[in-house]
Amino acid sequence: MEASPNDRLHFGKMGFGCQHYRRRCQIRAPCCNEVFDCRHCHNEFTSTLRNIYDRHELVREDVKQVICSVCDTEQPVAQVCSNCGVNMGEYFCNICKFYDDDTEKKQFHCDDCGICRVGGRENFFHCKKCGSCYAIGLRNNHRCVEDSMRHHCPICFEYLFDSLKETTVMKCGHTMHCECYHEMIKRDKFCCPICSRSVIDMSKTWQRMDEEVSLTSFGKFCFMQRSKKLF
Repeated sequence: MEASPNDRLHFGKMGFGCQHYRRRCQIRAPCCNEVFDCRHCHNEFTSTLRNIYDRHELVREDVKQVICSVCDTEQPVAQVCSNCGVNMGEYFCNICKFYDDDTEKKQFHCDDCGICRVGGRENFFHCKKCGSCYAIGLRNNHRCVEDSMRHHCPICFEYLFDSLKETTVMKCGHTMHCECYHEMIKRDKFCCPICSRSVIDMSKTWQRMDEEVSLTSFGKFCFMQRSKKLF
């Protein structure tokens, strides 16, 4: 029995792709005319080139041609292959030229960010001042820092705005990767690497330190000096 058009659309779903995305197409990089599974694969490859003048990053919006992984047909950017009729990505964004078969990520395009995000549009809002999408729980509940996501993580130095890794917003409003944040706390570093403000409530720690100082000879001396000034 011949497969229905709908069955054809989903043929090969999750069966192709790379370590970054499951998708049924590759992209031709307009900057170097080479074929890669995705822009991250391109950027990782070019960053290792010995000639520093050949190192470059792919501009996602500039991609014009893709190659279907099912039938190897090269064609202009579109969701459905013009030759074999499969979805080259269950999720497709014509602005970002982005394909992904794993729709459980709940991808969505943010017009203000200008790129696709994951996690479900209903779970995020765009902060105009910070210049990025944040979890709904942070609406009216975070310190705004202008363009806070448009810089590199202060620990690993990866650019945060379009990083694939989860990020966190600290009490001071600065941002970094979640895994870098937890590693920092694990190493007993409790201040923001950018502005040096405390990233957790340190009031009990300061209180304990004051109590410990008060028990030392120096602490008792200071207490006596303060007491003398009261009389």
